[in-house]
Amino acid sequence: MIEVVYILMLLFNANTANPFFQFVRTLAEPLALFFPGLFNFANDNLDIIVNYGLAAVFWVVVAGVIARLVGP
Repeated sequence: MIEVVYILMLLFNANTANPFFQFVRTLAEPLALFFPGLFNFANDNLDIIVNYGLAAVFWVVVAGVIARLVGP
């Protein structure tokens, strides 16, 4: 969820000097693991969507696997 919020804030041109934006960025960047910079496009917004989007999908898959292992 944090990755998605970060992507949306960047796409809607949120004020990067805002403390809430900085807080979300400090949470999102470590969660993105190795995905930022994995794909480089000419458009920065496309970079953000693809790289952080892949990180979000990765965490959804990881959460699903853990839920299946722990669940009944």
